[in-house]
This record gives sequence, C-alpha cells and structure tokens, in this order.
Amino acid sequence: MTQNKIATIAVRAGINTDEHHGAVIPAIHLSSTYALKGFNDKRQFDYSRTGNPTRATFAQAIADLEQGAVGIVTSTGMSSVHLICQLLSTEDLVVIPHDCYGGSFRLFTHLAKRGQFKLIVVDQNNEQALSQALAQKPKLVLVETPSNPLLRLIDIEKVCQASHDVGALVAVDNTFLSPALQQPLLLGADIVFHSTTKYINGHSDVVGGVLVTKEQTLGEELAWWANCIGITGSAFDSYLALRGLKTLPVRMKQHQINAEQVATFLKSHPAIDVVYYPGFADHPGHEIAKRQQTGFGAMMSFEVKGGVEAVKKLFANLEFFTLAQSLGGVESLISHPSTMTHAGMEIAAQLEAGITQSLVRISVGIEDIEDILADLQQGLAASQIGI
Repeated sequence: MTQNKIATIAVRAGINTDEHHGAVIPAIHLSSTYALKGFNDKRQFDYSRTGNPTRATFAQAIADLEQGAVGIVTSTGMSSVHLICQLLSTEDLVVIPHDCYGGSFRLFTHLAKRGQFKLIVVDQNNEQALSQALAQKPKLVLVETPSNPLLRLIDIEKVCQASHDVGALVAVDNTFLSPALQQPLLLGADIVFHSTTKYINGHSDVVGGVLVTKEQTLGEELAWWANCIGITGSAFDSYLALRGLKTLPVRMKQHQINAEQVATFLKSHPAIDVVYYPGFADHPGHEIAKRQQTGFGAMMSFEVKGGVEAVKKLFANLEFFTLAQSLGGVESLISHPSTMTHAGMEIAAQLEAGITQSLVRISVGIEDIEDILADLQQGLAASQIGI
C-alpha cells in the first residue's frame, strides 16, 4: 500500500455513505438501543455495547488502513490489550518484552500473579533469550516496536516467523507509528493494536483503543469477548477519532519533519548524554526501521546530564512542551517515564529495561520548529545551572 492509498482511506472513511439525507460526513449515532423489526427479528444493530454504526465505521477504517479482516474499537488502549488476554487460559504461556509500555507490563505481570496465564518477560533483542522463551511454546507473543520509551526496534517479520513456527500468535503494539508508518499484519502479525488516544485521534481529546486481526475467525472471537466483557468504545469517541484519523497522514509528515530537527539539535547539545531516535544511522535498529517502517516517527527520548535534579529544572523552564502523560497529539509533550508512563513498574524492572531517573521522553508536535527548538534550548540551559 502506498502513502497515497493510506491518505485516501483515512480521508474517505465513511464519506458519502448516508443514504437517508445525503450527508457527506457520517453521523454520530448516540442511541443506546435500536428497534427490532419485529419479534426476534433484529436489524444490523440492536444494542450499542454490541454494535454501533459510528463505531463500526471507525473500526472498518482502521482495519482497512492495517489491511486486516476485523477491527474492534475499545474504550481505552489498555482495554484492547486486556481483550487479547481473553484468548488465554491458565496453562497458556505469554512472552512479553521487558521494556514494553508500563501499563502493559503491569497488566500482564499482575494477571500472571493471579494465575490467569504463565508469563515470560524477555529482552526480545536478545536472540538467545527469545529463542529459549519460544522453545517453551507460548500461546501469545507480544511485540512493541518502537518500544516505549527507549525506541528499541524489533524485526516483526523475524519474530512472527519464529513465533508461528512454535504455534504462537503474535500481537503488535503499533501505537508509536500508526498504520501511516507501519503495518504489522503485512509483516506476519496476527493482531495489531493501538491506543487511539495517541496519533490516530491526534488531538488529545479522546481516550480509546482499537484492535485489528489478520483473520476473520480470530476477529469474530475477540469481538464476541469485547461485547461480553463490555469494553467497546463509545459512539462519540469513535466519531472524534474518525475525525482525527482523516488528517493522520498529513499530521505524521509534519510530526516527522519537526522530530528530525529536534533529534539533531538534541544530539549535539552539551546538556544531553544520549538521544534515542531510530532515524539516526547509528541507532541499533535503524536498518530494521528502514525495512519495516515508512518513516521514523516523532517520538524520542534522551538522558539529561545532572540526573533527576536537572530533569526537574528542564521541566520547570519549558513553555511549549507540556509536562503530561500521553503522546501523539498535535501539541508537544514531555514526560519522565520512571514516575509517569512506567510508574507501574518496580524500580528494579525499570532499570532492567534501561529506564533511569535522568531519562526524558518527548512527543514532538507540529508547532513551528523554531519555537520548539527555542523552548528546548532555554529549558536545557536552565537544567544545567548549578550542576
């Protein structure tokens, strides 16, 4: 699929489908329930937890962008992860990356402690460790690439092949890139999921998730569970996310233009020890990124000289970078992974994953690049005072 095709799908989703009034933009269907035609004679929709026209349009749009069979819109990104867990029984084994998003790490480790399934946490860039984990024949392998927050890259096609060889399903978190820059199902994954809160919606006014399956049967099974446990997304949130989706390819282009300049600026700044950004040729996953992505994204992290005290000074002296959770909105955001996105991980687990107190993560927005760089310059200068 070309970028032009992706842009067309994103813009045209639901356009000109209203057969009653000829509305160009699809309507928001806020009704919680729908009239039956007669006794035991349901229409396409009968109750909004099970199915909703607005949600269905959004789900189909993401499925089309990911080139999958079934799309399922959920209430949050984490509920889409939890939905995948419904495929597992007590004797099933799950393999997750040691450096995945803190919320995912917390969910899988705590469900494993309750005995819902067995769990192996492994550095998926360590081929020997991953091979040993796969030798135990897991039911599910979770992949997150680029990883949050250190932007580590995993060869999706390679991991999918090795996982399928032992009978495992592969689910890939594609939140950091969106289908505009990466399509894991085309690389062999069975499931791809997103926090639509991030780039897909793109305006920081929706909390939501979506999951897409490669095969129809698996999608129908997960859709049944989504209805059963009541985690489907609302009509209004689906409308907003669909509205944001229409500008996804355009937004991602500008995000990346800005991000490349920010990364270059940070790499040469004396207050920074190291920058984690796959667009650099010396990044360990650069070649993988070029092979399986159509861009390097707009997320990066870096280590500030002076430790946590320098980080605090940086945060206190920024104007355009907002200290907040989340990512992928049009506005620039900055965060401290250890105390924010990965606070659900014990410190020992954070350090094992490479998350230190001096690590800062940024989501580069689409503001004017001169303003972004000037803001970082003043913040970083202040961070080194007294260090």
